[in-house]
Amino acid sequence: PEVTWLPRFLVILLGDAAVGKSSLLHCFADRLGGGLGEGPDGAATPDPTVGIEFYSWTILMPPTGKVRLQLWDTAGQEQLGSITRSFYRSATGVLLVFNLTNRVSLKHITEWHREAVGDWLPAFVLVGHKSEEARHLATTLGMTFVETSACSNFNVEFSFQTLSGGIQQALGQGILAPYQGCDGIRFSPNQSHCQPLAGRVPWEGCQC
Repeated sequence: PEVTWLPRFLVILLGDAAVGKSSLLHCFADRLGGGLGEGPDGAATPDPTVGIEFYSWTILMPPTGKVRLQLWDTAGQEQLGSITRSFYRSATGVLLVFNLTNRVSLKHITEWHREAVGDWLPAFVLVGHKSEEARHLATTLGMTFVETSACSNFNVEFSFQTLSGGIQQALGQGILAPYQGCDGIRFSPNQSHCQPLAGRVPWEGCQC
């Protein structure tokens, strides 16, 4: 059969520790079905030398079809300034995550945004609790704010779709361009299901 090729966008999740980045990622995968996958023996497959978790997931993006998201989670390496520049270099989309139970995490969003901006401007979406302060911050930084809850799966999938739409819009406007040093945009064969590309830490369900 003829192989169809999908655009693949490299997306990273950024924010302070314990704000719910992994919860969003895992609940997103659980909502679409199948979870994030396990190793061949059914156990988690952590890679402590990497410090970052990699996953791939294909989502439907009406009306254009499907896109594949390569999702990078900082896996506990969230201290500002501790993540190498190579982590940001090829990102085409960034989910900035905060939690109002830790108000400092919202104050740090501007710094995370600054760190993620490189030679080109990736698409950004700010996600977290309903907050006029967060909405104002998103407007100031020129990004969309999506109120989310990993506990109830509220707007979790929508946040990833919104970011994917932002990447597609940036491509259409020439803000992002493949083959011009941006390795975060590629095309790969159409395959379904979520695939773990590197290790992951054990998961015990969505957390508030």
